[in-house]
Amino acid sequence: MNQSEKARHFKSLHVKGAPVVLYNIWDAGGANALSKAGAAAVATGSWSVAAAQGYDDGEAIPLAFMMQIVERIAQATDLPLTVDFEGGYSSDPKQVAENTRKVIKAGAIGVNFEDRVVQADGLYSILTQVARIKAMRQAAASEGVPLFINARTDLFLGTDQARHPEQIAEAIDRAAAYAEAGADGYFVPGLTDLALIEQVVDQVSLPVNVMMRGDLASLKAIANVGVARASYGPGPYFSAMSDLTERFNALK
Repeated sequence: MNQSEKARHFKSLHVKGAPVVLYNIWDAGGANALSKAGAAAVATGSWSVAAAQGYDDGEAIPLAFMMQIVERIAQATDLPLTVDFEGGYSSDPKQVAENTRKVIKAGAIGVNFEDRVVQADGLYSILTQVARIKAMRQAAASEGVPLFINARTDLFLGTDQARHPEQIAEAIDRAAAYAEAGADGYFVPGLTDLALIEQVVDQVSLPVNVMMRGDLASLKAIANVGVARASYGPGPYFSAMSDLTERFNALK
């Protein structure tokens, strides 16, 4: 498949109630391993990519270096590759568009694109994030690739779970606006309550992505509430580093 065909195929993997599983990797070796294991697609996690190179999360790893990593991963596998693109490495829509062209040229067919103001507090307003998503969509169109834009909201990540029910309305508003702007999927990391996830699924037109962690560990459970995509964030990296440490300690 060429890049556009991979993008269309990747989009087709997002089925409500039959979530595509993305066990996040951080290098070409991980992509090769998952390809041999039968994965349908590969996805990077920004935290893991940064940590593997000695950087903090939050766009601390230089964009040019990150693009080299993306290119190596894309060249190592025939599977569709979606990249955690954080905030697009700019607040400015024009620069987001330029950076989007770079990630497509590196081989990505999809991106996670968050509404958190990276290296600052809070989220972008809906109007501001809509402009950024539109710029990304237009850039992808100019490259001739139907880039899968997985619009991520950080409403629930690192926030008090007791407040999550009252944040659902804003999450739904953001999803509607992001969909109209050109997003293909909606990512709600940090939301772990199945009843609340189901509310989002039922009221959002986009396929919904959740991050598996803590109490949210059952693929069957999220399938039952209609989730279309399951990802694991930095979890696989933590597990790999823990295994490395344990194996080394066993040698002592």
